[in-house]
Amino acid sequence: MAQERERGLASDSISSGQGFRKSRSVFIIGCGYIGGATADFLFQEGWKVRGICATGESARKFQDKPYLVEVCDVSSRVHLHHFSKTAPDLILFCASSRGGGENEYRQLYLYGVCNLLEIWPTAKVLFTSSTSVYGHIDGELVHEESVTAPIRATGKVLLETEQKVLAAGGTVARLAGVYGPGRSALMKKFLTGTATLEAGGYRWINQIHRDDAAQALMHLITAPLGIYNICDDRPARQYEIYHWLADFFKRPLPPLGPPDFHRKRGWTNKCVSNQKLRALHWVPQWPSYQTAIPSIATTMSEQ
Repeated sequence: MAQERERGLASDSISSGQGFRKSRSVFIIGCGYIGGATADFLFQEGWKVRGICATGESARKFQDKPYLVEVCDVSSRVHLHHFSKTAPDLILFCASSRGGGENEYRQLYLYGVCNLLEIWPTAKVLFTSSTSVYGHIDGELVHEESVTAPIRATGKVLLETEQKVLAAGGTVARLAGVYGPGRSALMKKFLTGTATLEAGGYRWINQIHRDDAAQALMHLITAPLGIYNICDDRPARQYEIYHWLADFFKRPLPPLGPPDFHRKRGWTNKCVSNQKLRALHWVPQWPSYQTAIPSIATTMSEQ
């Protein structure tokens, strides 16, 4: 079975230089919510996985995994040189800023990526960015060629980091809002009674299930290099999502409220297209947030 799987991986390789060679070793920078799920998938596919976390507490969550997860500050070349004896074929950068501001973003993303490119110049980099780099506010449909004009300084740092990755021959994955087992910001607000229909709830919300995001990253390993949006098939307005939740939980809708201009992604309003990713034959298991509510609700109730 393992030999058949390896033959399958070899047949998927792109030798023309237009994509990542589906090779055997990967460093996952930010082996957390998305990185951990992707690490599991890659290990199952026969990859040699090495995960990196920012703290010992995060790394200990993976102590029972069949692959190694260690602690490292990627913004420090000194720390990274500890790992330099082993050169990965692929670097998957999916670290979380944990809600930091511009300085934290610059340290983690921009300086971290620059350090990785300097220490391992031959490794291919797959960088997870955010759809927040699209600053659209009028409900437009946006795709990978749309203008990027981030509203927040953190989005501008992500865009600067993207440019470094692309210039080095890497690929950028722009993720919509991620939810999944044990995690859904919208459901949590709804269940705790802190949700509001902001300005009537007409703003478009773009999301992606964690496992669909991880599978999309797997697809991008052998995809033509470039930028890809990772989101589900069905952006929804905020009031639609809260209607779905109200119907499922048999609770009233949240009250009306003012816009929250301080959210991490800023006050944007756009529909993100996933058609470029879809063309790679990626199909989300959860095409909309509505389809995932029953499975997510079970995990949220356990918290």
